[in-house]
Formats: sequence, C-alpha cells, structure tokens
Amino acid sequence: MKNERNDLVWEEIKSKHLIQNKWMDLRESAFRFPDGTTFEPYYNYSRKDYVVIVPFDENGNLICVRQYRQGIHQVTVEFPAGGIESPDGKEYWKIEGNLEKRLACEGRNQPSETALETAQRELLEETGYKSENWTHLITMPSNATLADNYANVYMAKNCRKVSGQDLDDTEFLNVEIYTPDEIEKMIFSGEFQQCVHVMAWLLSNRK
Repeated sequence: MKNERNDLVWEEIKSKHLIQNKWMDLRESAFRFPDGTTFEPYYNYSRKDYVVIVPFDENGNLICVRQYRQGIHQVTVEFPAGGIESPDGKEYWKIEGNLEKRLACEGRNQPSETALETAQRELLEETGYKSENWTHLITMPSNATLADNYANVYMAKNCRKVSGQDLDDTEFLNVEIYTPDEIEKMIFSGEFQQCVHVMAWLLSNRK
C-alpha cells in the first residue's frame, strides 16, 4: 500500500506568489502528475491553523455565536472559533521552498500559542465563557484540496459566564444559547452552515 500511495504523489515543478500579504499566501503552481504529464495553473493557499470549540454550558446547552459570513453573504449561527496566533501576526505561516518542503517542515514559524490555548482564549473573547473541562476531538486539514492549514476541534463542558466579550475590530457577533435539539434543527434548516462546525457537532455527540 505504501508504494501505491507514493505512485499517486504529484510533483510541484514551479510556483509563484499571486497574493502574499498579512491575510493570505495565494500561489499559482504547476504539477507533474504520476503519469509524467504536467498541469497548470493550479491554485493553493496558506492561512492560519485554527480552532473550533463545541461549548456546553452548565445546563448542557450550546453556546453559539451569530455573525455575518461574507463568503456566502449571510448571517449564520456557528460555534466559537479563531486562528492560532503566529509570531509575525500574519494569517499565514511564512513557508520557504516547494510544496513537499512545506508539508514536511513541522517547525516553520512556530505559533505563539498552542491550539488549546487558542481555544480557551477564543471562547472567552467571543462569548465571555470559561471552562475547566476540555476535550480534543480531532485535528485535520481544513480544505485538503486547496489549503495547507488545519482545523483543531475541541469540546468544552460546564462552561460558565465570567466576563463580557472582548472582540477584535473586525468581529461583530452575538452570543446565543441553543439546546442540542435546536442545533440539529438549524443544521438541517440551513441556519448552521459551517461544515467544520457541523463535523465538530457530530464528533461531540460520540463522546
């Protein structure tokens, strides 16, 4: 099986940065396929690794946030989430070299905080809630087709209100509390639309 997997690897033969600012590193690449043919252009990008938190309050209800999502031009309900802070403050890691090196380089621009620290910070900042009961559910690629960042999913139980919100300049969101049944209904009615957040909800139900 290992050799069969290696036979499927694409070789990146050239790449250039189309956008490289504090928010994103968008690249245009050319690849050589396993059969020797080449293809271009292929677009991929780097962003921060991030966290998603499934937070239960002391009554077993879910602490959610309602906010506008410009990608779909709609106001949605979702779980608290946010990016892991990088030392240079950028939304993407500075990565040198080709795709193989990027994927292999574990030590690239080490983050300023761990995923769990980010989850605890984001829950407090976005909702004013705090928990001492955290469970890591999964870490997996956010969008393996186009991006190289990872989503780190946590569940927090017995969350209690300890403060008000402490939002970033670009954050405008309301805190709302829902029962588990209400979350299920919103998922199927199209009100709860973040796919990683839906996955997080399903995983939390297995614990």
